[in-house]
Amino acid sequence: MKRFCLGMVLMLALAGVAEAQSYKIVFKLEGSTDTMLYIGRHFRDQLQLQDSARKANDGSYTFQGKKKWPRGIYALVHQGGEKAVGDFAIDDSQQFTISADAKLTASSVKVKGSDANSQMFAYIAKWDDAKQRRADIEKRKKNAATKEQAEKEEQALLDEMEAYDNAARHPKKSTLFFDLANLFYDEPIPDSVEDKARYFRAHFWDCLFSPENRGKWKTADLLYTPNLFSKMNYFFYGVLYYADSDTIKAEIDRLAARIGDDTAMLRYVFDHIEPRYYRSTRNIGWDAVWCHLAENYYLKGRCPWASEGTVYNMRQNYLRIRQSLIGVHGQELWMADTNQSSNPDEWISSHRFPQKYVILWFWDPDCHHCQEQSAELKVLYDSLLTAPYRPFEVYAVGYESDVAKWKKYVREHDFRWVNVGGPNVNIDYQEAYNIHGAPTMIILNEKRDIIMNKVIPAKNLLKFLEDYEKKKK
Repeated sequence: MKRFCLGMVLMLALAGVAEAQSYKIVFKLEGSTDTMLYIGRHFRDQLQLQDSARKANDGSYTFQGKKKWPRGIYALVHQGGEKAVGDFAIDDSQQFTISADAKLTASSVKVKGSDANSQMFAYIAKWDDAKQRRADIEKRKKNAATKEQAEKEEQALLDEMEAYDNAARHPKKSTLFFDLANLFYDEPIPDSVEDKARYFRAHFWDCLFSPENRGKWKTADLLYTPNLFSKMNYFFYGVLYYADSDTIKAEIDRLAARIGDDTAMLRYVFDHIEPRYYRSTRNIGWDAVWCHLAENYYLKGRCPWASEGTVYNMRQNYLRIRQSLIGVHGQELWMADTNQSSNPDEWISSHRFPQKYVILWFWDPDCHHCQEQSAELKVLYDSLLTAPYRPFEVYAVGYESDVAKWKKYVREHDFRWVNVGGPNVNIDYQEAYNIHGAPTMIILNEKRDIIMNKVIPAKNLLKFLEDYEKKKK
């Protein structure tokens, strides 16, 4: 009986030790000069430091503690916490040792206690070796005497790596690294598809959100890996970079529908793209994308993580920005010219010109960029003064409270277009056209709808109008 009780006590004690030390991860990096290393968690393009370990007398770094790490791809981070030594995997096996050189070079890595890391580093080492072999082959391809043989070796290498990749990504025993790698693997586009760009967009997220793949992962498995951020970044700012706003809005809605009620995943996406679309000053139509996000998601309560203050500010910005979106009818301005008459009957309309197009040009004589752009616009405008037809009129609004300074600049530089400015105006043009700096250009068509709300170099202006005419037809 005593022996039984003693045995039970010993078992319980050992269980307590195991529970008290839920993880123990040891790195032995030959030649490392860091006195401390960190484990960092990938989140978007940042590393969130989670744990630290000092260099022991034998040169090793031991991370240990009571908690269990969430599954994912983590980074070993240099002292200072800004640069990663390299990535490694943490799955259900949370007591393992990795021995390598100071750079965590895959070919130098030896792993004990973790199949996920053994397979991960072996896979990376194989591809690193293939890249080096490919580079050597490329050198020999430049030599006429060895070119033919090098091309044969290149094709053999490609065939070898394709076979290796297909086999490696489907091991007999599933591991975290290959589970994640397969989730982000893009299936090739069938040769029978005619519109490959449309097909690519439509199936870009199948790797994660198709019915057969959706149940294979948990949100936490993806949020804290570099793969999701890279894929999302590539999609929105690579694949869709030159897409029109309607296409981008449709793709956002498609992705949001596939994410469904996974709030953490939706927040991950929206927290990244919302400020990028809001702050963009170069990409045409991206302000309309931001308004779409605000109107259809944040202001409709579909983003529960957004605070009341955030939603309020978005509503105010949305009401302001939507007035100057492409496709919206431009509000008519009535302003005094350089005579600065206080009689509204003598003010000049921004809409009532015989020309087909109107260039609303908001500029400031103290702004260097405004000066340069106005000079270029003057060259174009003056070149058309004697032409049989000028397709546009320039309605130049002096964005300057010092009326005397504005009038002097106009006179000295002989601006022959319509010059208006000063306090005599029918509405707040800054509010009406979302003017928050100079220079700002708004182009109106024959219906006085907005067709452009970005500054176009004067040399490209006629080309833009020609392209607009072709697109309209």
